[in-house]
Amino acid sequence: MAEQKPQLTETQAGPEGQRREVTLRIDESDMSSAYSNTFRTDGSAEEVILDFGLNRMVPGRQNEMVFKVRNQVILNWRNTKRLALTLANIVRQHEERFGEIDIKQGQAQPQSGQ
Repeated sequence: MAEQKPQLTETQAGPEGQRREVTLRIDESDMSSAYSNTFRTDGSAEEVILDFGLNRMVPGRQNEMVFKVRNQVILNWRNTKRLALTLANIVRQHEERFGEIDIKQGQAQPQSGQ
C-alpha cells in the first residue's frame, strides 16, 4: 500500500463568493520518478510545454550531443506562474542554507528551436 501523505486543507471561493474548505488527499500510488539533466520550453497563447530529458554525448563524435526527451509536461499559464514562483522560493531557501548555485558551471544546454 502506498504511503499515506498528509491531507491539505485549502479555503476556496465557492458560489456567490462564499468561502469553503476543501480537503485535498495526495495519491502517489501511480507516481513515477525520472532524472533530468536538461530541459526545453515552448509555448502558445494557451499553454506552456516543458520537455525534460538527458543530454548525452554521441559516442565517437566529440562535439555532438543528443537531447533525449523523456517527459513532457503541459501547463496552462496560471499554473506555470504558480510553478515559477514556487521554484523561485525553494531555490532561494536552498541558497540561503547552502550558498549560491552557479548556473554557468556544468553541462551545455540545448539551443532554442531544437
